[in-house]
Amino acid sequence: MQIYWTKINTIIEETPEVKTYMLDCPKDFTWEEGSHTHFALEGFNAGDKPNRSLIRHMSISTLPHENFIGITTRIREQCSEFKNILRKLEVGDEVAIFKTHSNVPLKREDKNVYLLSSGVGLATFRPLVLDYFDRADHVNHIHSLNIDSSNNFLFTNIFESAPDKNFTSQFVDTRKDYYEEVKSLSADKEGLFYVVGSDEFLLQNIAVLREQGIKPEQIMIDKHEHSLPEFLSIDM
Repeated sequence: MQIYWTKINTIIEETPEVKTYMLDCPKDFTWEEGSHTHFALEGFNAGDKPNRSLIRHMSISTLPHENFIGITTRIREQCSEFKNILRKLEVGDEVAIFKTHSNVPLKREDKNVYLLSSGVGLATFRPLVLDYFDRADHVNHIHSLNIDSSNNFLFTNIFESAPDKNFTSQFVDTRKDYYEEVKSLSADKEGLFYVVGSDEFLLQNIAVLREQGIKPEQIMIDKHEHSLPEFLSIDM
């Protein structure tokens, strides 16, 4: 396993609670849209065993042509040891990335694509939307639906409806409105539904989609293949 040590180049305050850490791209480091990586802080591998409290599984919110590895995360006032250390890091500090993989690349199957996310989960979808804007081949339309009760919606310069690009973006701030919209979108029985968020959020969305007749193979989640049955084999 290769561990890439790299430096924080820029820290962007997206909202009062959300920051994007732009990391320098190590030589030979590549990724595709929908990728996640293991993001680790200094000292994580100092002992005999990795210190898991200093490692997090994070989505990469940028594409390679942007020349930086973007890690977007929410840091609340009350937070974990990991987030507390991260909050204090500055430009020039070193972090590690390893085990990078994409479970949710953009499928190009001449269908409509629905991106369902909660809060900062939108960071996973930012590269998919940019990739679609760069090349719309074999994707009919993309619709993004995001729920964020803070009302500080992310990446509004990208997640903005663009009829000329067959792209619609929708933000809601209540669960009731969100799940009503999910039911409405699932009227498209041929669509591809991508879901990103907490495990609880994934299970709730999958249950709603399955109740509406959406098949497991139409639902994409950011989980390794061996974990998919735990989520997608809900008995209908």
